[in-house]
Amino acid sequence: MTQEKKINLGISDGAAFFAHEMSIHFNPTQLIFDFKCITPRIDARSKESPFLNIQHNVVMLDPYHAKRAHELLGKVLGDYEKEFGRIDKPKQIKRLEKKKKKKGKEGNRQVDIPNYLG
Repeated sequence: MTQEKKINLGISDGAAFFAHEMSIHFNPTQLIFDFKCITPRIDARSKESPFLNIQHNVVMLDPYHAKRAHELLGKVLGDYEKEFGRIDKPKQIKRLEKKKKKKGKEGNRQVDIPNYLG
């Protein structure tokens, strides 16, 4: 007769996090996913330039689990597109890229894709 063992388990949910940017790096044993939330802060009382608050959430996976995450993401995106339609680049970004390309041909002032670091 086997005796049941009880296990006390505590689960801590992380805070919701919106990632504006993401970078992926790797070394021989892991892939590092660095999700960044960039929030401009402006203090109306200050004459100084605005400051950016950058919050990082880093997820490290071994190569096998990163590959499995890749497969799962592909499946989920496929399911999403079946239900809601193809995921396209937003019209605003297409318009900005077209404007940048046009300005580049004319040799006028360059229009850059906006980013938070200038």
